[in-house]
Amino acid sequence: MANPDQINGGLIEPSAFEPLGSAQQKPPRQANTRRWLLLACALLFALVMLFLLSARSLQVVVTAESPAQIELSGLALPFGDRYLLRPGNYTVRASAEGYHPLETEVTVDERDSQTLQLTLQLLPGLVSITTAPPGASVQIDGEAAGQTPLQELPLEAGKHTLVIEAERYLPLTSELEVTGRNIPQQIELELAPAWAEVTIDSLPPGAAILVEGEAVGTTPAVVEILGGERQLILQLAGYADWQQSLKVEPGQALQLETAALQPAAGVLELASVPPGANVTLDGEFQGQTPLSLQLNPDKAHRLAVFKPGYRRYTGTVQLPAAGQDSQTIKLTAQLGDVRFNISPAGAELKIDGKSRGKGSQTLSLPAFEHSVEVSLAGYNTVRRRVTPRPGLQQLVEVKLLTAGEVRQASIKPEITSSLGQTLLLFSPADSQLSDFTMGASRREPGRRANEVMHPVSLRRGFYLQTTEVTNAQFRQFTAGHNSGQIEGNSLNRDHQPAVQVSWQQAAAFCNWLSKREGLPLFYRETNGIVSGYNPAATGYRLPSEAEWAWGARANGASLLKFPWGDAFPPPANSLENYADNSSAYVTGRVLGGYMDGQVVSAPVASFKANQNRLFDMGGNVAEWVHDVYSIPSANGATEVDPLGGQSGDNYVIRGASWSHSKIAELRLSYRDYGQAGRDDVGFRLARYAD
Repeated sequence: MANPDQINGGLIEPSAFEPLGSAQQKPPRQANTRRWLLLACALLFALVMLFLLSARSLQVVVTAESPAQIELSGLALPFGDRYLLRPGNYTVRASAEGYHPLETEVTVDERDSQTLQLTLQLLPGLVSITTAPPGASVQIDGEAAGQTPLQELPLEAGKHTLVIEAERYLPLTSELEVTGRNIPQQIELELAPAWAEVTIDSLPPGAAILVEGEAVGTTPAVVEILGGERQLILQLAGYADWQQSLKVEPGQALQLETAALQPAAGVLELASVPPGANVTLDGEFQGQTPLSLQLNPDKAHRLAVFKPGYRRYTGTVQLPAAGQDSQTIKLTAQLGDVRFNISPAGAELKIDGKSRGKGSQTLSLPAFEHSVEVSLAGYNTVRRRVTPRPGLQQLVEVKLLTAGEVRQASIKPEITSSLGQTLLLFSPADSQLSDFTMGASRREPGRRANEVMHPVSLRRGFYLQTTEVTNAQFRQFTAGHNSGQIEGNSLNRDHQPAVQVSWQQAAAFCNWLSKREGLPLFYRETNGIVSGYNPAATGYRLPSEAEWAWGARANGASLLKFPWGDAFPPPANSLENYADNSSAYVTGRVLGGYMDGQVVSAPVASFKANQNRLFDMGGNVAEWVHDVYSIPSANGATEVDPLGGQSGDNYVIRGASWSHSKIAELRLSYRDYGQAGRDDVGFRLARYAD
């Protein structure tokens, strides 16, 4: 029997046994993973193609000297200086070293190619400024930047204008080119001095040196003096003051000749009984007692003391150099009879403030002017003045009026012209200065030869205009009047004072205004030319020189030397318009350190009124007065209400103007003269009250 293991000619192999229900483990399906990967790549490719097909080109151009960095919001593919973006809104940020970063919005539209131009702004530069000397004030483009030295001051790139100023140095203007980009720059500037070194010596030495009234050293010395016209004074005890005007050029040294000082005059303190007597020395009027007289040493001088109503005293005086003495001269009275007829009979009579009884009476009084006062309860007091005459009885009649009667007859304290000008009433006879001395002492700094001292007395009440006549007011008389201009600064505005007016034109204006208001004409005219005047007329006129001097100088019982007082230079809060620092390019000379804010004339009443409520009496423009120009006599008797000659070639000008700065010109006793119009001379109105 055949072997079953060898059926079909071969060996029969056993087969492995596999239990039912058990499946064979299949290997991972790598084919499925590859399929998904291919699908993802296809999708990404499709998206990229979709982006590329729908994207637009944007070129971003940045203007800057440094490399710029650019950032865009959203999906943007960079290609050089271009970016591929789909249409839409994007935020673009650009930055570069040394520049302010910039952020802006850009809209990408359907155009294939677009360009965005960006300009970055430079960061400011860091500028340091030093000057010689330090401590100078700096202005950059008109704005204050501080005082030097200035460290790393941030300034925008570009050109800037520097103005450097320091006290006692000339201003410096410079152009500055700032690089910017936070780059430091160092600026070094040297200021030129505004002074010059002046060598001053005296014989003997040791004299105090005063420049414009300020002490700056003692001789011998080299002093720094600011440029311009300067007043130099040397003072030494026992010697007379030495004076000289200097013209100083900044930076140019000046050596003066040695000043030979002269021995000081002797001083005589002179008084009289009664006081207030006139005094002449060697025939020249000196003032009224009590006063100090300066005598040339070791020389006999003729002294005269006189007062109305008293016998004249004459004698000689002599003093050594710097010597001092005092004398009291007793004057002998001359008497005259005065009959007083007084109504009502119960009224009290006072002479020079002392009661002399009641009612009518005859008194024997010294032959000089006396104040008379008659008073009674319920009546207005009457005050008069009387001067007795020896050997000739005078009659004074006084009738008291009630207050109502006085009010009815009273003169208005203030009037207004038909042009709207205000005039104030002044009655010096009722003041403490009815009698006063015009002119200035020879020893007064700045005094001029035409300021001879002489006594005057104002008895008639008068009105003075509070301001100078304006262009608008003068054009109602002469419609085409033009006051002109200086260096582009107008003098012709309505409320500025009328200038370029001659004395004849000013007097003619007064007559024109009198005619307009029906007043008697003060000036006599022949063929349109003023040829004289009528002192009794109450029409408009120019102030007399004495009235102008009283209105400018009277201050209670004393006379002012300057509008602000008796000391020079003026204080910072002075009340007048002079040649200040702002006027230098017009006048060429200024009152150093003084600022009034006006280059030329100011509108009238721009400054405070003086002690008598009058504006611009010591500044703004000088003023014509009525009087024919002359030099007063020192030996003459007291002039009462002086008006000067009937006619002449030149007329007096009083007061300083916007073009004046010297000590001589700023004094209230300063006198000038002329006849033609000037750009710094105007006028104001006056009238007699009755």
